[in-house]
Amino acid sequence: MSTLLMTEPVQLGSLALPGDLVIPPQAMGLVMFVHGSGSGRQSPRNRWVAAALQQHHLATLLFDLLTEEEAQDPTQVFNIALLGQRVLEAIHWTGHHPDLAHLRLGLFGASTGAAAALAAAAVRPDRVTAVVSRGGRPDLAMDCLPGVQAATLLIVGGLDTEVLALNRQALRQLNTPKRLEVVPGASHLFEEPGALGSVAVFAASWFEQYLGNGRNA
Repeated sequence: MSTLLMTEPVQLGSLALPGDLVIPPQAMGLVMFVHGSGSGRQSPRNRWVAAALQQHHLATLLFDLLTEEEAQDPTQVFNIALLGQRVLEAIHWTGHHPDLAHLRLGLFGASTGAAAALAAAAVRPDRVTAVVSRGGRPDLAMDCLPGVQAATLLIVGGLDTEVLALNRQALRQLNTPKRLEVVPGASHLFEEPGALGSVAVFAASWFEQYLGNGRNA
């Protein structure tokens, strides 16, 4: 079986937004990427991490959470309620997709997208098994954190001191398997040599551990 590559719209209720789906042979689970801060499915950092996860037999889905018009509105970028609802609708879509419904689901959230991912995970504990946050703002979903049942890994750059402090606060609110990984010498975007590689290693290990054999009961 060869790797399955698909570019298809992700149906979010009545709205269809562009998505890129990769399913490697013998996929053990599915990782949905939740972008933040005005980014989208073309985010070079998330696409790089996605490629690394695919090498670990993890299917990946990158899609745009906002329409082109919405993405131009700064207020929508931080509209966690809207982003979280879009993630919930995408989770519903994966649960009815013939190639994805059998795979356990993990969410990879970046920046504000991490808050949306955690908010959605709190609503769908039946579907979301694991969450990884890269330079995320889980504090923007603080009220939702006690309800998260998915195993949650927070990854923060050591130089990103303000976000690191916010992640430490958020970690205390989580009542589920959890860990905070600090990448020494890395800033918010993990642009330093080797920084994004560390993110990929941490994320792959976490998803492999908690997505297991990748098949829903």
